[in-house]
Amino acid sequence: MTRWLRLRMGHGKGVLFLAALAGLPGVIAALVLIWSDGLDPGIQWSLSLLLVAGWLWLSVVARAYAVRPFATIANMLAAMREGDFSIRARVADNRDALSLAYLEMNALEEILREQRLGAVEATETLRKVLEEIDIAVLAFDPDGVLTIVNRAGERLLGRPAYQLRGKSAEELRLADQLVGTTPRTVELSFPGGSGRWELRRSVVRREGYPLRLLALSDLSRALREEERKAWQRIIRVLSHEINNSLAPIKSISGSLQGLLKRSRLPAETSDDAKRGLEVISSRAEALGRFMASYATLTRLPTPESASVSVGGLVRIVADLETRLPVEVVPGPEISCPVDADQLQQALINLVKNAVDATLEAGGERVRLGWSTLADNVDVWVEDEGLGLGDTGNLFVPFYTTKAGGSGIGLALSRQIVESHGGTLLLENRPDGRGARASITIPIDSRE
Repeated sequence: MTRWLRLRMGHGKGVLFLAALAGLPGVIAALVLIWSDGLDPGIQWSLSLLLVAGWLWLSVVARAYAVRPFATIANMLAAMREGDFSIRARVADNRDALSLAYLEMNALEEILREQRLGAVEATETLRKVLEEIDIAVLAFDPDGVLTIVNRAGERLLGRPAYQLRGKSAEELRLADQLVGTTPRTVELSFPGGSGRWELRRSVVRREGYPLRLLALSDLSRALREEERKAWQRIIRVLSHEINNSLAPIKSISGSLQGLLKRSRLPAETSDDAKRGLEVISSRAEALGRFMASYATLTRLPTPESASVSVGGLVRIVADLETRLPVEVVPGPEISCPVDADQLQQALINLVKNAVDATLEAGGERVRLGWSTLADNVDVWVEDEGLGLGDTGNLFVPFYTTKAGGSGIGLALSRQIVESHGGTLLLENRPDGRGARASITIPIDSRE
């Protein structure tokens, strides 16, 4: 009977029907008594109407009393479904079944609220970790479409996340990385960097759907760091040994020059000895200066970053070069946190190399400019030289193709740029004769 009422009428109407049915025998009996006592018809009608109205009112009240708790529970469940855990049921007596149901609902809401808060905190922590790690993390859906990319991935691909999401792996030139064995080392070239990368791939799920997760860690920078440390150790040893030998050589040559002035050697012999000692002294001083220039690689201080206008820095460097006009190509007025002195020195080295290459090839100008790329600023130098030949040794200390060069400028420039969290890329210009040097540095300092 109860199931039939619930199916045919619904819970509320069923409760109303049962409440009315329960009171119906009493109402009928009362009506029989009223109309059989020989009362005045007016009184009989008044009592009958009052009795029926009271019976219907009590039935409605009984229905409301029975249905209201379910409405309260339904509202609490709807609020929890929507993520609102602020609603609580008031419990007056914890001994009856309804109060126990309310207590359980309140406890469930508290548990869900804590779980929701924990999930939000865990998601935010994971997001922060992904944003701050220096590993490019990209997630592709089953159709090979990019859905997740962190800040390192934006820098690597050279575009902000909103432009990358929705692109296919083929468009991003990452289709080959979605197949094959992992981990493995791959050679990649992107706007934000090129070199050797360690590729790792796994499968994660989001909302029940599988995602292929790619993690690309730059091996080139780590190898360069180890290489730089090895060069620094070599330079320190060489500097120590050479300086220990140069000091007595310069001292003895100076003493011998003093003795020659007081000696009575033949004029011809005295002149030859003086010239020989002068050559020894000058070459010793030149060798000392030569080693001092390399010592800067081992003593480069930690950058002291401050907000610097990129345009102002570029214009200062352009004005310092007087051998050839340096055309400044304006970019957006933007500032970034850098050590102005160190970055200026890196740009001076790049502009000097560009001018040297342009003059050697009979070119007419050097172009210097900047632009923004995702969350980075890209400062570039273009020359009209003969282009790059042996690119494998460009950043090797002591290696140079210029007469009188020390082979330290590019190595020092890359060390400065990478100490700022950026990259230095040298390549031949695709649009004409010459080479292009690009410094890419993050715009923001994120602690």
